Amino acid sequence: MHRRLVVPAMAAVLVLAACKKDPPPPPAPTGPTAEELAEQARRDSIAAAERAAREAAEAAAREAAAREAAVREARATLEQVVYFDYDDSSIRADSESALRAKAEILRSSGSVRIRIEGHADERGTNEYNLALGNARAEAVRQFFTSFGLDDSRFDIVSYGEERPAAQGSSESAWSKNRRAEFVITGGEIEPGM
Repeated sequence: MHRRLVVPAMAAVLVLAACKKDPPPPPAPTGPTAEELAEQARRDSIAAAERAAREAAEAAAREAAAREAAVREARATLEQVVYFDYDDSSIRADSESALRAKAEILRSSGSVRIRIEGHADERGTNEYNLALGNARAEAVRQFFTSFGLDDSRFDIVSYGEERPAAQGSSESAWSKNRRAEFVITGGEIEPGM
């Protein structure tokens, strides 16, 4: 009896096996191909290099702008006028701080040359005022050389009362005319940034 059942069971198994379908193919890969990944990596690398170059250029531009601003500020400090008391060539306390700031810039800018121009107000004779203007310019030069700056970097000239900064015969005008002015005649300012 078993044999009778075995043949139909085998036939049923064969029929079922023949009806069974092939498994479905695996799904198609999703995402980029290896070539697409390589191309994207190349584009990312180029973009990163361009970004780094742009950032470096921007940093260089900021540094150049900061240097230009520092040079302008140093130039303004070097050209700042200092004032003197009536009939005196001594360095005033308020002028000393300005001269110290100039000396620091001159130390860091070893090639800069300065002409120191001495001036006086209109009181006194022309000869006396020329001598007073010279004494004021010389006092400033001596101040700088006392900081170790080379004497040859400074030229002095006196204009006496010939080039007033302010017109008039009042203390207000006279106080503006008792001065030393500074003209940069050579070299390059190297600001201490």
